[in-house]
Amino acid sequence: MSPTPTGRLFGDDLVLTRTFRAPIDDVWASITVSERTARWFGPWEGVAAQGRTIKVQMAYEEGAPWMDMLIEACEAPRRLAVSSGAEPDVWRLEMVLTERAGVTELRFTQHLSSTEGVGEVGPGWEYYLDGLVASRDGVALPEFGDYYPAQKEYFEALR
Repeated sequence: MSPTPTGRLFGDDLVLTRTFRAPIDDVWASITVSERTARWFGPWEGVAAQGRTIKVQMAYEEGAPWMDMLIEACEAPRRLAVSSGAEPDVWRLEMVLTERAGVTELRFTQHLSSTEGVGEVGPGWEYYLDGLVASRDGVALPEFGDYYPAQKEYFEALR
């Protein structure tokens, strides 16, 4: 399989979108309910609320590590913003959902501190978001090797 990269850079923001023929509440559950995030990213535990820190498992990374993730904003079912890590390497992620006529668009943004390394970061998010699509469609998850290093050049050219 040769997935086509979709990510774009807007300044230091890496933006990827996916579209679902589903109501916004259902897509929201796919990005916020632990049993559903476990299908494409990893489960999480803790008390999920704005300003709270949860533990998220990166189930599809080597060693399936757990990380702390701060919930910066949670405006169900439209916007979720989270961050992880410490300065200067904080990862700031934002997911915005919009629905029109039963079709929901997910706009995923990583607010980068620099576009250096986007050749590694971009393919990873393409892989995870295609995993989200696959999990919702009930099909096999993609293979990371189809994304990296194949898409690295595309993302580096965006700089």
